[in-house]
Amino acid sequence: MHIILNNQSMVPIYEQLVDQIKSEILSGGLSENDALPSVRTLSGELRISALTVKKAYDRLEEEGFVVTVHGKGTYVAAADRQLALEARKKTVEDAFAAAVQKASAVGFTKDEIMEILEIILEDY
Repeated sequence: MHIILNNQSMVPIYEQLVDQIKSEILSGGLSENDALPSVRTLSGELRISALTVKKAYDRLEEEGFVVTVHGKGTYVAAADRQLALEARKKTVEDAFAAAVQKASAVGFTKDEIMEILEIILEDY
């Protein structure tokens, strides 16, 4: 698992960690029942607080991406096709929302934004 954290980002470290682990799971880089590094190991590798890693793992567990077995470790949860689909949709929706917000901030109208989207979609 390759994690890159940006200390200059406005996104909290634990959220960066959650997003990157989710991405690994959704892309197939991490499979069902794969073990994640221990909290202590990952915090040491990334040189961040163990509490930050624990918070990220807790969030991933709340969202159903991982399962923690006390005394054994944290593992990728059984694949829930609907959960994976919803997570991918949310990622795309967030990217579209950010693009629309950026376009609106520089003065594009709704029609101009739709025109740009139609042009982009012509290539697919």
